[in-house]
Amino acid sequence: MKILLVLIFAPLITLALLYFLFPEQLVQLMHWLMRQRARVERKTVIVDGRTWPYLEGGDRSKPVLVMVHGFGADKDHWTFYAPWLTKDYHLIAPDLPGFGENDRDGELPFDVETQAARLKAFLDVLGIERPHLGGNSMGGWIALRFAIDYPDRLRTLTLMNNAGIVGANESELQKLAADRDYNPLILASLEDADRLIAFVVRKPTHVPARLKPVIYADALRHRDLLDKIFWVIADEMEQRPLNDQLAKVTVPTLIIWGRHDKLIDVSCVAVLEAGIAGSRSHIFEDVAHVPMIEAPKATAMVQREFLAKH
Repeated sequence: MKILLVLIFAPLITLALLYFLFPEQLVQLMHWLMRQRARVERKTVIVDGRTWPYLEGGDRSKPVLVMVHGFGADKDHWTFYAPWLTKDYHLIAPDLPGFGENDRDGELPFDVETQAARLKAFLDVLGIERPHLGGNSMGGWIALRFAIDYPDRLRTLTLMNNAGIVGANESELQKLAADRDYNPLILASLEDADRLIAFVVRKPTHVPARLKPVIYADALRHRDLLDKIFWVIADEMEQRPLNDQLAKVTVPTLIIWGRHDKLIDVSCVAVLEAGIAGSRSHIFEDVAHVPMIEAPKATAMVQREFLAKH
């Protein structure tokens, strides 16, 4: 009985000690466990003199699936999603320049066309010729730009709540950012984290107080750079949306959206469907901006069904 009690309580005591005394190590452990569950590992490659960290998982003999993160995110946002994909696909999820562990040089250009060209260079170095490509939010915009600029380099395209398109209805983000004095996607302080998460997801998950300084440290440390990147792409969105270029997308395309997205209105789905010949869409009714995190299994099943046909 004593041995059983030790086996039960020892892990709980260890977690409690980590939570109160070593929260950074606890968050690192959580990242490691998520990567293990997703069957992915961190790797790096040099692209044009710059180190690109990325996650890779799955059998190399399987079709390649490249997934691109959104604004303020990083490669680990796909670890929620990856467990349902790495069994049948060779998954690659990079950190883009300006985000995650990639180069944070504020003097770099961060327009979407440049980021798409960088993504191509990354794939070239890895020797990936025609992957399935997908992305969320800004990452979806970059993936869409890639499909327009390099149509022969893709097998399929998956767009998840992608930016770069103007819909019939204005989103809450567009309204809030209209006066240029307020950036709703930037953390003003640690206390602002709950507001930001509630803005992005439909059903916010509680983040314990001791873990917040660790989880949001990167966003606060790079707040000025993120603000700069946001306004670069916001200007591009206002001046050069891709609505009139959608007919140039020639690969099979899947559009996934959350009905309650406050950042990019769901009315964009109709624009994408009308503009991309043969595209198909799926709208989740109780999801907001990040379906691969809010409903990872259900979203993966929709994408798997689509990919299986191509």
